[in-house]
Amino acid sequence: MKKILFTVMMIGAGVVGGFLSAEVTRREITKATTPKDDSKPNSASVPDVYAINGQFKRVVVLRFKYQTDLLAGLEKMVKEQNIKNAVILSGVGSVRNWHIHSVSNNTFPSKNIFIKNTEEPADIISINGYVINGRLHPHMTLTTGEKAFGGHIEPGNPVFTFAIVTMGVFGDDVNLEKIDDKTYR
Repeated sequence: MKKILFTVMMIGAGVVGGFLSAEVTRREITKATTPKDDSKPNSASVPDVYAINGQFKRVVVLRFKYQTDLLAGLEKMVKEQNIKNAVILSGVGSVRNWHIHSVSNNTFPSKNIFIKNTEEPADIISINGYVINGRLHPHMTLTTGEKAFGGHIEPGNPVFTFAIVTMGVFGDDVNLEKIDDKTYR
């Protein structure tokens, strides 16, 4: 009986340990610009906070079906809808598994931690971000029921039930060029 119990415990530990190590991957990368840019102090010519005023030219609602990659779908629709500058206002839905990255340190050069879980589904609580000169900068918040977490959307977020993303699209007179430039300080 002890031998059977020990074997079952070892198999159970191996299964749990195997799945945990197989489904979640983490990698950290340094996001250096140049040593000069990473070490430069704040400039008095760059305001602490500034406003960009504009009006939405239109609002676009995107609907994603089962197994569509969230980032690839966003990229496709930004190009297809000829969206240059926009605010991602909201997003909801669910994913079959997830892949995100977030900042992982607080000194320059900045580092990002990429976390991918190929087995765990999650609800999309929110999607927000920007389209800057046709380039996406999207974030999302996810929940599994036990935890909420989020970060930048990476490739590898296949939609489960559906996903809906709403964007407010600016006219060409709005310039978001510097809005996410970490060297503009």
